Amino acid sequence: MRIVRDYQFVTERDRGAVAAIGNFDGVHIGHLSVIELAREEAARQGAPLGVITFEPHPRQLFAPDSPDFRLTNAAARAHRLEKIGVDVLYELNFNPHLASFTPRDFADKVLRAGLGLRQVIVGADFHFGKARAGGIEDLKTYGEELGFGVTVAPLVENSHGEVSSTAIRQALSDGQPRAAAAMLGHWHRIEGMVIRGDQRGRDLGYPTANMSLKSLHKPKFGVYAVLVDVLDGPHKGSYQGAASLGMRPMFNGQEPNLETFLFDFRGDLYGSEVSVALVDYLRPEEKFDSLEALISQMDADCARAKAILGAI
Repeated sequence: MRIVRDYQFVTERDRGAVAAIGNFDGVHIGHLSVIELAREEAARQGAPLGVITFEPHPRQLFAPDSPDFRLTNAAARAHRLEKIGVDVLYELNFNPHLASFTPRDFADKVLRAGLGLRQVIVGADFHFGKARAGGIEDLKTYGEELGFGVTVAPLVENSHGEVSSTAIRQALSDGQPRAAAAMLGHWHRIEGMVIRGDQRGRDLGYPTANMSLKSLHKPKFGVYAVLVDVLDGPHKGSYQGAASLGMRPMFNGQEPNLETFLFDFRGDLYGSEVSVALVDYLRPEEKFDSLEALISQMDADCARAKAILGAI
């Protein structure tokens, strides 16, 4: 998958695509329905399959002090889009200049002149341009005028209701990763680099891979059964494990993080890129009376996680 970050500098190879447009936070089944329509149209026209998204997320520009809300960082989103077969990701730099474009400016300068799109596919709730002033009918009008087609994908619902990033965040906040997965179409994953922690887990017999949760929506704090993909390095591969997500109350943690113990693993993961999938919520965080009590509970957590993961 090729990544384009500036609509003003696009090679001929990356022009003329059929592209789905949106923020695609989490790349959930609603997003996938939009992308699948784009895939079908791209195949019909013999064109590349593109996705247009924005980095940073527009909410980060307009409401920088709002609580962390992203389900995926840019790298995790790109990994997911590459995995489902997107040819070109137009990850456009969302800055005050781009945010100032009127709906027609966006259609003309970005979609037509910049990217040279043949067709755009959007969800039924799509809005664009300054103050989100443009809607579906505006986009269709500009498409007819400027020479690109417009297809509108219906909103997607499942047994949990309308599928949205907001609903997925709520499921994760409630400690329901399987409900979130039903809306995502895949396990919710936290991706990032393994960083050095205080190595207390190693001293307890449970060495962990530590990851920052900065800028990401925080699922319910507690212990989870997890699936782990090490994405690079000598230990690249898939593993099972148990993870603690939260503030580490036994050790007076100051910032929430994710600490993952990989079953049947020996090695050093510092600096590796890791993807941790939350499968089941086991229990809330707890402060124990002693390290012995903590270790006993960790033994029980790992036994339970192995049973759960062995059944999927």
